[in-house]
Amino acid sequence: MTTTDTTDTTAGRAPAHTTLVLGGTGKTGRRVAAALRAAGRAVAIGSRSATPPFDWTDESTWPAVLAGVGSAYVAYSPDAGFPGAAEVIGRFARRAADTGVDRLVLLTGRNEEGALRSEEALRAAGTRWTVVRAAFFAQNFSEDFMVEQVRAGELAMPAADVPEPFVDADDVAEVAAAALLDEGHDGRVYEVTGPRLLTFTQALAEITAATGRPVAYRALEPGEYVAAMVAGGAPAELARPLAEVFTEILDGRNAHLGRGVQEALGREPRDFADYVARAAAGAWPRPAQAAEPARG
Repeated sequence: MTTTDTTDTTAGRAPAHTTLVLGGTGKTGRRVAAALRAAGRAVAIGSRSATPPFDWTDESTWPAVLAGVGSAYVAYSPDAGFPGAAEVIGRFARRAADTGVDRLVLLTGRNEEGALRSEEALRAAGTRWTVVRAAFFAQNFSEDFMVEQVRAGELAMPAADVPEPFVDADDVAEVAAAALLDEGHDGRVYEVTGPRLLTFTQALAEITAATGRPVAYRALEPGEYVAAMVAGGAPAELARPLAEVFTEILDGRNAHLGRGVQEALGREPRDFADYVARAAAGAWPRPAQAAEPARG
């Protein structure tokens, strides 16, 4: 566990302490941790590989990571909308409150019924709270389960090709970090999205234009997606609820912009094109040029 920082008496800012970042090695968690450290906040990482380890499925690991913690970023894995997530998040939030944690910032998805239950469970613990409801992460194309499909030239998902305001994970993390550092975000729900709507086909076209790597989109039925995931080695108990979440949130219900980035940070969100430009070389290297014919 990291040591506690010197108290910050700056007006409008919470006293400095150790902040626990659950999922601290993941897509948003590592970015939140970096932003907090840059602001001078001591950070403890909550993950199965950390010391002490944290595991959502093993409540005996919770007390050690909560010792000395004043606030926490709560990113539930696999997803706050999964079956049973609300109950687990609620138990963790109550345990955190009982051990002196005063502020919780929860990451959820937009318009997920299960995620709404998770939000209610966290609020019921009685701490100060902020909810960050995020659109589909742009970084899913480059840092997670979709990257290999993009590299292979076809992305197949259990979702219609509907518009989605893909959000940059850097924006998500900056909003979460602001809520952990400043008291003015208490009791707020921020819907964080990108600045424009893109279908998967349009998003992949922007990746193609930046990399010269053609990528197509193919909509799958949920059962097809589950079968493909299981064939690839994923457990069925993960594949089925994941397909359900994608089918739920990517049915057109989220085809509108949120203003969470503007409200929390006072600036416009990063554009998908900016994300593609940053990610292109590392995530999707250009196809090797065909060898030139030998000159006679």
